[in-house]
Amino acid sequence: MKSKGSKKKDGTGAGGGKAKGKNRRNPSIKEDSFFSHKKRRKMEEDEDIVDEMADSDEEDGDFEAGPLGEAEETEFDRETPGEKRQRMAKAYLDKFRDIVNKENQDDDGSDKDEESDKEGLRDSLVSKYLMQEQLEESGRVRRLIASRVEKPSPSEQFNVLVKHKQSVTAVSLSDDDLKGFSASKDGTILQWDVNSGKGEKYLWPSEEILRSHGTRDPQGQATKQSKQVLALAVSSDGRYLASGGLDRHVHLWDTRTREHVQAFPGHRGPVSCLTFRQGTSELFSGSFDRTIKIWNSEDRAYISTLFGHQSEVLTIDCLRKERVLTVGRDRTMQLFKIPEESRIVFRAPASSLECCCFINNDEYITGSDDGGIELWSMLRKKPIYIVKNAHSSTYCSNLYPVEGGRLENGHIENGEANINNCKSSSAHSWVGSVTVCRGSDLVASGAGNGCVRLWTIGSETKDILSLFDLPLAGFVNSLAFAKSGKFLVAGVGQEPRLGRWGRLKAATNGVAVHSFKLS
Repeated sequence: MKSKGSKKKDGTGAGGGKAKGKNRRNPSIKEDSFFSHKKRRKMEEDEDIVDEMADSDEEDGDFEAGPLGEAEETEFDRETPGEKRQRMAKAYLDKFRDIVNKENQDDDGSDKDEESDKEGLRDSLVSKYLMQEQLEESGRVRRLIASRVEKPSPSEQFNVLVKHKQSVTAVSLSDDDLKGFSASKDGTILQWDVNSGKGEKYLWPSEEILRSHGTRDPQGQATKQSKQVLALAVSSDGRYLASGGLDRHVHLWDTRTREHVQAFPGHRGPVSCLTFRQGTSELFSGSFDRTIKIWNSEDRAYISTLFGHQSEVLTIDCLRKERVLTVGRDRTMQLFKIPEESRIVFRAPASSLECCCFINNDEYITGSDDGGIELWSMLRKKPIYIVKNAHSSTYCSNLYPVEGGRLENGHIENGEANINNCKSSSAHSWVGSVTVCRGSDLVASGAGNGCVRLWTIGSETKDILSLFDLPLAGFVNSLAFAKSGKFLVAGVGQEPRLGRWGRLKAATNGVAVHSFKLS
């Protein structure tokens, strides 16, 4: 009995053998190398060595930023976003104070009371400047620029800045008015400097790269993707350029590298118009499939689709608010209020609307295929003012050869081209483009009758008055004003933007710029 008990206690029996095997398979925590302190001791030794090296380096003066020799941080790198906004606001205020000081320079030697009064007056003027700028940016106050534009002399005409092989279909300006973009029917997209006219071409990538960026195979009988561009739009920060055309895709380009970065499929018809919402990355596209789609250029993603038009969407425009203005061949202009998920339908009197543009959040201007220009208000669903025969044929008879009362394309152009007997029935008199100098009363319109016409909008009378005409041969398919109103850019071609129902051989395919003097 004792021997058996002693065997059990000593663990020399069968049970003891099993226990010994178990200990071999599952070693104790103390024997596990993971819990050993050798590595920890080694790391501590390494840290001591690094600290000693850092101390020696600091004594030698080799590294002033730390033990790893990091680059010295500037004062601006350490500031928070709130401090950055405060610094930029102070710089902005100092800029306006300098402007006011230059305007109100007085003699020195004034008393302290007078100096304090001057400082108070200066701050009040600065606040007025800031308030006026904010109201102009929001569109609640209209800048009176039209009355300051001096009539150009006969020698001051449009200068062709950039040439294209085929008709220019779209032009766009960056937010700082330093760079311009243009596209034509041959698929060429150019980026050019406004002052020098030096241009750089955007190169289309290969089919494989386009597929990797999101393009889909051509539909119908087409075997190749069409490169013809009908619309352009540049973002407010100048980083992205959007293009659209007959291939039913919206293409996104990086303006810094001029490389293709993304293609947005989804439209079932040609993309006819594009616009960015001011100050955001939201992109709106209109198409012949009667829809308007919303994209995010920063996230490169699709957002939603807007429905309402019963025919092709031709032109689109957007300001800072989430409101989109569109016109289509269904003889309607529609204002989409995106947050409210509603729309307002404005109906044209008798003709199809070809182009539209925001004047401010409550007023709009359009051009139609009967040669008329219409002024609209959100308070009425019909035009509040109409200019009939805004682009008559008097210029066509002078610039283009007419045989027996007919133009080269065989169409009768307004009878005998008499200004008293003008009816804008042909493609040459269609108002193909309108633009507004942002936040002002200055408007420009273009057609194929050989001139670009400037207009002024009455803020109280709510009418449209003609200023003067700027001769320019060809179909004016796109217009863009500089923010300051000091120059106007026109995209001209021998053919209309969306078709080939007219042709003017005397015209030059390219981008023309006209400068203005402001009084």
